[in-house]
Formats: sequence, C-alpha cells, structure tokens
Amino acid sequence: MNILGISCFYHDSAACLVRDGDIVAAAQEERFTRKKHDPDFPENAVRYCLEAGGIGVSDLNYVVFYDKPFLTFERLLISYLTTAPHGLRSWLKAMTVWLSRNLHVKKEIKKHIGYTGTVLYTEHHESHAASAFYPSPFEEAAILTVDGVGEWATASYGVGRGKDISLLAELHFPDSVGLLYSAFTYFTGFKINSGEYKLMGLAPYGEPRYAGLIREKLVDVKPDGSIRLNLEYFDFLGGLTMTNRKFGALFNGPPRKPESPITKREMDIAASIQAVVEEIIMKMAAHVHRETGQKNLCLAGGVALNCVANGNILRNGPFERIWIQPAAGDAGGALGAALSVWHRYLGQDRPGPFGRDRQKGSYLGPFFPDTEIEAFLRKKGYPFHPLSPENRAREIAQKIADGKIVGHFSGRMEFGPRALGGRSILGDPRREDTQRVMNLKIKYRESFRPFAPSVLAERSNEYFDLDSESPYMLLVAKVKDDLCLPRSLGEESDIWERVNEKRSVIPAVTHLDYSARVQSVNAQDSPRYHEIIAAFEAMTGCAVVVNTSFNVRGEPIVMSPEDAYRCFMRTEMDVLVLENAMLLKEEQPAWREKGDWRNEFTPD
Repeated sequence: MNILGISCFYHDSAACLVRDGDIVAAAQEERFTRKKHDPDFPENAVRYCLEAGGIGVSDLNYVVFYDKPFLTFERLLISYLTTAPHGLRSWLKAMTVWLSRNLHVKKEIKKHIGYTGTVLYTEHHESHAASAFYPSPFEEAAILTVDGVGEWATASYGVGRGKDISLLAELHFPDSVGLLYSAFTYFTGFKINSGEYKLMGLAPYGEPRYAGLIREKLVDVKPDGSIRLNLEYFDFLGGLTMTNRKFGALFNGPPRKPESPITKREMDIAASIQAVVEEIIMKMAAHVHRETGQKNLCLAGGVALNCVANGNILRNGPFERIWIQPAAGDAGGALGAALSVWHRYLGQDRPGPFGRDRQKGSYLGPFFPDTEIEAFLRKKGYPFHPLSPENRAREIAQKIADGKIVGHFSGRMEFGPRALGGRSILGDPRREDTQRVMNLKIKYRESFRPFAPSVLAERSNEYFDLDSESPYMLLVAKVKDDLCLPRSLGEESDIWERVNEKRSVIPAVTHLDYSARVQSVNAQDSPRYHEIIAAFEAMTGCAVVVNTSFNVRGEPIVMSPEDAYRCFMRTEMDVLVLENAMLLKEEQPAWREKGDWRNEFTPD
C-alpha cells in the first residue's frame, strides 16, 4: 500500500511516501529548486519519493493533501468581508492564486505528476497531530499542535492511543500564538517563516521589559493557555503587513528595517515576546496534561520549533517525556497526512515494540553513492583524497581538531529544517573564534546567532543538563555548571563584545544565557557521524562538535554533491567531505562566478 503525502502552496512544500505504514522517503521541494521555503507544488520531491520507493505514479494507492482548501478559502473570504474595504489589495492578490490554483488541488496533482486516482484531504492540524504521534516512541500520549493557522485552527490538542487520534479542542483564527510570534519577527526586521529562529536567538541579549506591555495591550492569556489577540494593533487580518502604526507606537517607533543595525530595543522586544510565548506554551501544556491525564506529550506545528519553549516544557512541565516532530512545520504535514490515511482512514495498527521513534533519525532524503560522487569529481576535475572506511572518521576528526571548518555530506539528507550530520558544517567547539568565523566567513549571517552542539548521546549528560535524548536538535538545555565560566562583561557592553565573550570550555556552542540547542547523536540512527565525534573525543577529550546546516544565509541546505561543492567554494570553508572523498580548499581550481553570488538570495 503506497500512500503519497503532499504539502504545498503556503510555504515549505514537501512530499512523503509511506508504504504499509513505513516512512520510505520525505523531502522538501526547496532542496531541489534551491528556492528557500519554496511553496510551489513539490514536483521534484514527489519524483524523488517515487524513485526512493522504486515505484511509478501508477503504483500509488492514494495521494493525500495535508489541508482542506475550501475551509481555508472560507476563512479568507470571511476575513475579507469582516475587514472590507480595508485589505482590498491583499484580497485581490490572494484571489488570483486561489481561484487559479489553490482550490484545484486534484487538478494540480494530475497536471504535475499524472496521477488520476483517489485524492484524499486531511485537516491541517490533523496532519500535524498525526506527524507528531504516529512516528513517536509512545504507545499513547497527549498531542499538542501550535502554529500560525491551518484552515481555521491555530492550535489543537488531543490524545493518541495505538492507531487512533482524538482531537479534543482547537483554538481558532485570528487568535494565534504563531501569528503573534511572527508579528514580532516582522517588527524586529526579520523575515516571517524563517526569521523566527533569529528572534529566539536574539532573546538572551535583552531584558523582557516589554512583557507586561504585551500582556496588557496585545494578548490576553487565559489560564488554559488559550489567547485573545487585540486586533487593533495587528494588520494581518486584511492588510499587507503584520503590524500597524499603533503597534509601533507601543514600542517607541516603526519596525526595524531589514539589515539595519540591531539595537537594545530589538533585543528587549525579542526577550519579551519569547517570555510571553513560553508562558503561553507552558499553560497550554499544563492544561493538556490536566485534561488528558497522559504522562507523554507529542508536539508539532511551527511553534514546536521553538526549542527554548520545548526545553522549558521538559524541565518544568508536568509530562515525563516529550517528543517533537523534526519537521514540525508545514513540510511535516505531508508526512502526517500520509500516516493519517494509513492509520485513521485505513484503520491499520501501529506495530510495537514502542520506546524508539520511527522517524529513522529523519534521514529520509536523497542519498548519493560513492560511484556517483567520484564520477562527478573526476568529470569536473576537482582533486580529492579517498577515505578508507577504517580511517575516515579519524581523518575528518583530525581536521576539526586542527581548527579547520569541515563541510560534511554523508548518507541521506535530513527531512526538516535542522541539519543532523548528513548535510552539516562542523567545527571545534573549544575554539573561541569558531562561532565568529563560521557566522561571518561561512554562513554570512548575524554574529549573535548561536551554533548547536552535536554530542555523543552516551556523553550528553556530562555536558548538558538534559536527562533525555535530543536527536533532532529541538531542545535547549543549560551547559553544565562545572563547564561554565563567569561573565566578565555587563549588559551595558556592546552586543558584539558579548557575542565573543568566552562563557564555557565549549564557547562556540554556549549561548549568552549558558544554554545550547543540543543534538545527541546515537550510533543506531547515525553511525558514521557518531564515529566522527567519537574519534574527535579520542583525540581531544571533548565529545562535542559544532554543527550548523550546510548552506549559506538565504540558501536552502545543500542536497546534491554539486550543491555542496558550490557552497564549499563560495565560502571560506577549509575541507569538504563527500561520503568517502575529502577535498581540500587549497588544492581546488580557482572558482569563478559572475558578480556577487550573495545577491542571488533574499536575506532571511
């Protein structure tokens, strides 16, 4: 039984193939088109999923879309009628797309992939809930989904037991935690649907001095975590921006212009909205626990990518264990929709035993064999050094220990926004200059943004206050006290001085508040990456490496060897590893490219 899940037309379009309940393949369209957050029909991702499954379109039993377009259209129509004539421009812009494409999903599927069979539809938050629960390690659990909006719902909760999911309640548009956070993302000068990470990373540099103002003027937070937004201050209902002038007056001026200097105001705003959102999510989690009586919690939806809030739930919340869908945003809806058809529509049981998740480390994307990589390198004339299986991990670890920045391309590409070792850039966490070098010379992004540590799973509690695994880099934990160093700079210091302050013995992965976004690497899900970190520990005594996604700012994570080589040569990366081939920058032919390639991309 082959089921193809599709998500598209909003942002982060993706496809997923599920066969007899097993996740065969999943990928985002952006990785193929090189267009970040590509919302278009995932034609390339579908083609990959079918190839990975060894099937053709005629072998599909069902295609399922992760959303019910007519319900979303109803929301748009009612929203416009509520605000008319305000918002006419945005309405006309949206209607062109909706009437020509978005309402005709079955026709689009036939046009792009030639499928003429049964097309099913799940509700948006049902897709999120299914993506959270069905791959989880729990036989039964509470489920909480929180995002911007899907059809009418902006959050939902329920219970999963075996093959069954029961959603018990929803929060409805326009009252949305995701839209609230996105409004502040926009106001602080970052791009919606991608800059939320920046807002979260900026928060520790500020003080939450606006938190009371936000609660008083912008959002009424109820004891159960439900919210009511004061729409007098927002413009997303019918306008072309997220906030209005009245919103700006609350924060002493207009929104920060993208790419302009970040001031103390933006730092304090980031800290304030992060504090309010954490409060909301904690109240939601407590309410869900009271209502369901479950000891485990599954999370999905775009807000579930707020790893600071996730860590807070794990440390201070009422649940014993939590599991977050690695592709928690819209891309994961493709996976959830396909699994929902298998378990809910077709009534198929989830196989035991439980205890480990079924996401396969989220390594669900394309793989390139050594023969294909070697043929690519020889055809292009790119010099390389073969790595033997016996020495591969040691040679890569030695480069990292020598202070080199290494692009690591190995195995299947990750599904979701995090690089987990398959398409990663690696560095030495002990060096004070690693964060600065990787941000400014490799990633070409803001220096305040922290990098994540990849740590051997069996050593993680020696470095971080984390009692559970965090394989998908979705939990923030404190660096152990005995590894931390006292602060020498006060809050009055320049932000860039504070960024470069050494805060622990692993400074490159220690954020301003002594926290880290942890990836625990186990030998079962990621054996080759685990070997590299283990070899690095044998050399240095440190079981941690710096891990950041293999891309530059504004570009999707690399998918192919060609993508990886291009990124390698466009940056000041020192070493590139393509499976069992190692390339050194100084040995490569001169790289020539017309103009400034960074102008090709829209900053995120």
